Amino acid sequence: MQKYYCVYIITNSRNTVFYTGVTGNLTERIYDHKNKSVSSFSSKYNLEKLVYYEIFEDIKQAIIREKQIKAGNRKKKIEFISSINPEWKDLYDTL
Repeated sequence: MQKYYCVYIITNSRNTVFYTGVTGNLTERIYDHKNKSVSSFSSKYNLEKLVYYEIFEDIKQAIIREKQIKAGNRKKKIEFISSINPEWKDLYDTL
């Protein structure tokens, strides 16, 4: 069975705070963010809207991509998300 890894970006309802992460189970991880299962940055700032994700077969490549996204400034992240998800819809239901 092939294992996949995802890089994702979540935000709050006003799209003002971002969190970028990597996971081996995107559905479960976003569920945790939405339900504040873990006390973390995302629960503190109510980050529960999935606005971007990308799938990788190799964890190393996923981590490299995560670091690339995290290295970008706020403006670049907004432009990047807007180019892929122009309406900033919550993509959780598409998983």
